[in-house]
Amino acid sequence: MPEITIISPTYNERENVAHLYQRIKDALPALEWELVFVDDDSPDGTADRVRELAAQDPRIRVVHRLHRRGLSGAVIEGALTSSAPYIAVIDADLQHDETLLSAMLEKLRSSPETDLVVASRYTQDGSTGDWDGTRERISRLAISLGQSVTRVELSDPMSGFFMIRRPVFMTVARDLANEGFKILLDILATSDRKLNVEELPYEFRTRQFGESKLDSLVALHYVRLLLDKTLGRILPVRFIMFAGVNFLGLFIHLLILWLAFEISNLSFTMSQVIATLTAMTSNYLLNNQFTYYDRRLRGTKLVVGLLTFYAICSVGVVANVGMANYLYNFDGIWWIAGLAGSLVGLVWNYAVTANVTWRN
Repeated sequence: MPEITIISPTYNERENVAHLYQRIKDALPALEWELVFVDDDSPDGTADRVRELAAQDPRIRVVHRLHRRGLSGAVIEGALTSSAPYIAVIDADLQHDETLLSAMLEKLRSSPETDLVVASRYTQDGSTGDWDGTRERISRLAISLGQSVTRVELSDPMSGFFMIRRPVFMTVARDLANEGFKILLDILATSDRKLNVEELPYEFRTRQFGESKLDSLVALHYVRLLLDKTLGRILPVRFIMFAGVNFLGLFIHLLILWLAFEISNLSFTMSQVIATLTAMTSNYLLNNQFTYYDRRLRGTKLVVGLLTFYAICSVGVVANVGMANYLYNFDGIWWIAGLAGSLVGLVWNYAVTANVTWRN
């Protein structure tokens, strides 16, 4: 049995996987290890390239995932396929320093109280490489936000390069988010106890092949993770995002109503209908893009989903008005009645659209 399982999530990294394998092979000549590439069905044939490597060296395996995306889920699935007492996570883009793996393992071997070892770009002697000022400022902001949800003093909780004891990983595995890209932060925030962490400095390298995966979706996943770790025990993160989209929809509704009624001189009834349909449509598209990004509807399903969304939200309006009228007649305080009515409508719309429009 290997002493260490090295997990490397991949998406379109065909040109990098052989280089990473060779570098790990050179860095760990005296250790029993295995390298598990978890590939999210890369269109460039990354999984097939890994199979070619595995035919030459049985220490290499591929977990080929279909219809699933996300680094965190890939790490979880890769770790659960192994039995090694230590689990390492390293990117396949060659930007992490694989020579640190032996030092990480030695830290865990020699210090039984240490739960995990993190490679940091921000400790003394660490470096972000050729990053420009803007990227580094964004990174440091993300780190500051991340530190607010962990109980560990860590210079780089956003690191994607670390090693953890298997028993520690297993205590949190069931509660980790499958979506997202910041598995280390999730582990630190999810653990019921304060984990003992050691850091080792390294210099972040420049990507040689392929394209960076950093985009707006990564930022969205990060915000969702922070919300989940701060408010997730009170309200579902999807509900929070759904409510946020509805709040934006209220602004859109009022803007369209003003444009149609005051500027275009349409009747109030016609203006209200246009504003309502516009707001409902924008709410639907935004929720489809962000709140339910992992169940995103496309093609004809997008149109069918819009029709069901209209129907469900129309019932929500009836529930809203009914509850508001009932409370207003009961206590005569209009703003409490209006707020309660809006909340009832929001809960109805969220609960039903989640199980009809965006059913899993």
